[in-house]
Amino acid sequence: MKRIQKIFGLLLVILSIAALTACGSAKGEENVIKVGITGSETEIWDHIKEELAKEGISLEIVSFSDYTRPNLALADGEIDINAFQHYAFFENFIEEHNLDLVPIGETVIAPLGLYSTKINDISEIKEGDKIAIPNDATNGGRALILLQTAGLIKVDEAAGLLPTLKDITENKLNLEIIEVDAATTARTLEDVTCAAINSGFAVDAGFIPKEDAIFLEPIDENSKPYINIIAARREDKDNKVLKRIVELYQTDEVKEIIDRLYKGSQVTTW
Repeated sequence: MKRIQKIFGLLLVILSIAALTACGSAKGEENVIKVGITGSETEIWDHIKEELAKEGISLEIVSFSDYTRPNLALADGEIDINAFQHYAFFENFIEEHNLDLVPIGETVIAPLGLYSTKINDISEIKEGDKIAIPNDATNGGRALILLQTAGLIKVDEAAGLLPTLKDITENKLNLEIIEVDAATTARTLEDVTCAAINSGFAVDAGFIPKEDAIFLEPIDENSKPYINIIAARREDKDNKVLKRIVELYQTDEVKEIIDRLYKGSQVTTW
């Protein structure tokens, strides 16, 4: 009888250890979250990482050098959320690539700007000057609308938020508009008169958008499509940990970091 009791007791111990190991493993997998961003500035996410650690959640920051990989990596399960894009880019990208992703929170709006190392004001732009813009549909279209707002060109209203070079209806200065990858627009400044550069890449290039742009996109009621978002896979849209990350982003502490880092060139939207 004692032998049977010992065997039974040993089995209980083994089963208990196995159960604890399994629970620990599942918890570990659930509580390690990977966020995809673009650019090298990570202070906001470093802060959120510290706050999450207090709750037993590990955050891994994955930085991408372009605007294509973060959504593909999210769809493929390489990361759990990403935070780098506005509504207009997101909606166009997931439609083109047939991805089942959804926005789960808003972050900031970052105005697009025209930058130059050769001139100080758009009034100095002359006949035949070269201007670089992003080559993706949403940022490229946004850049053309920016050039129109600056009074340099006119585009067909029927094109909506996504005008292309073919939609330019007036170009009195015969400007040569060159399309390049959004991540490389700042690198073209030695070869062009000015470039339309997204705020994050402008900051990475050493610019303070509000101070250094020769023309900055106005923030008004028409800016909704350019509000940046946190995106996730549709199946994870109600995940409590991901919702908690959104909550931690939308705090006064993060707003203070954004205001300090970007000096008003990124505006919180929550």
